[in-house]
Amino acid sequence: MTSMSSISVVFGILLNIVGLVGFFGTGAAHPTALIPCALGILLIICGLLARNEKIRIHVMHVAVLVGLLGFGATVSSYGLIFAVLKQTAGEKTNSSIAKMATALLCGLFVARCIQSFVEARVLKKQGKKAY
Repeated sequence: MTSMSSISVVFGILLNIVGLVGFFGTGAAHPTALIPCALGILLIICGLLARNEKIRIHVMHVAVLVGLLGFGATVSSYGLIFAVLKQTAGEKTNSSIAKMATALLCGLFVARCIQSFVEARVLKKQGKKAY
C-alpha cells in the first residue's frame, strides 16, 4: 500500500502540471490559470509534512480539505463538457479543460483519502497500526 503522503505529492505534481500547461497554453495571459498550481503546492507541502508521524493525521485532513475545495470550485466546469467536445465553447475551451482536469484530479484525490481513512479505521479496530 502506497502511503498517502506520497500520493499527496504525486497529485500535487499533477495539479502543477495542469496549472502550468493551462497558463502557458493560453500564452501566459491569464494568471488565474495557475490556481491548480496553488492547490498542487499545498498538497505537496501536506504530503511532505505528513511524513512526520506526530502530525500525519492532522496534515492529511488538511490535504483532503484542499482537495475538496479544489473539487467544489471546479466541478461546475463539467456543465460545458458537451460544448468543449463539440468545439463550440470558444474562448472557454482551454480554461474549461483545465478546470475539468483539476476537478478530476481533486475528486480522485479525495476519493483515495476517504478510502485511506476507512482503511486506517479498520486497521485500528483490528488493533493494528495504520502506516
